[in-house]
Amino acid sequence: MKRCLVTGSSGLIGSEVAVYFHQAGLEIHGVDNNQRAVFFGPQGDTRWNQERLGRQIKGFVHHELDIRDRASVLALVKGIKPDVIVHTAAQPSHDRAAAIPFDDFDTNAVGTLNLLEAARQACPESPFIHMSTNKVYGDAPNRIALQELPTRWDYADPAFAHGIAETFSIDQSKHSLFGASKVAADVMVQEYGRYFGLPTCCLRGGCLTGPNHSGVELHGFLSYLVKCNLEGREYRVFGYKGKQVRDNIHSLDVARFMHAFHENPRVGEVYNLGGGKENSCSILEAFQIAEKFTGRAQKYSYVEENRIGDHICYYSDLRKMRAHYPGWDLTRSLEQTIGEIVAAVQARQG
Repeated sequence: MKRCLVTGSSGLIGSEVAVYFHQAGLEIHGVDNNQRAVFFGPQGDTRWNQERLGRQIKGFVHHELDIRDRASVLALVKGIKPDVIVHTAAQPSHDRAAAIPFDDFDTNAVGTLNLLEAARQACPESPFIHMSTNKVYGDAPNRIALQELPTRWDYADPAFAHGIAETFSIDQSKHSLFGASKVAADVMVQEYGRYFGLPTCCLRGGCLTGPNHSGVELHGFLSYLVKCNLEGREYRVFGYKGKQVRDNIHSLDVARFMHAFHENPRVGEVYNLGGGKENSCSILEAFQIAEKFTGRAQKYSYVEENRIGDHICYYSDLRKMRAHYPGWDLTRSLEQTIGEIVAAVQARQG
């Protein structure tokens, strides 16, 4: 049986990948040390998801390992020799990174290097799929001409009618320390592909979301918004009138693309992995959709100060992904996704 090694296996994307690849017939090895609870406190705890995987996946092997531990990473990959590595472990918050710069860089950049070198030594023919981020573009998307609409910002430049493409510059912009550490990892993944010929790809995610997200204020936009709505808590909107736009992709569609790459890998590729314009929304629009499912008015306050390096408007141009993998496409709409998140949060609360 083929083996899949998933880092960050108790997180949103890692757990979705574990289940999906298991259903595709692979043996699943998960790497996670619940670091999200360290970064974000009790609300970020993912042990519940680890336990769920143990129940749902026959033969699931959990490895309590920190990807910053180079010797342990090298030994693990050498011992397993996985047929595919899906790397989703990260310090994921650009706000939190400024307070923990060493932890952020060591996790995101050095941890990725540890895994890449382990793969090169032990299983160089196995696809290496890296969960990158659209924050590698920094705040450069904010230089695109915008138009203000009643509930959102949108691109006024017709060159971006389909969104941001992979050719967009990642240079000479403000990224946040998180964005910078992810740039380092992103470029290293590309380099191990281009220099050593490894089958690698960087997936520059927009808002990755779904029902198994442990959303917190600093990471997990839709999940946290729904939690606030259902618990009657105040959601804080930071700048841009609440009209800042994100594209949202369901974790299942992320896992489906990763599996497509696993089956037909390429060398040193980059893809902007998001929901595209059709699954984009502003914070104000997300409030309206959530309220429709919960029947509760969203409580929120407004802070007249945007987050450093935050995008005013960002949605992914999916044309390259669809051209390279025509069998893949989005299967979950934004409304379906929010409906699933509401149902999942209600179930966990109940």
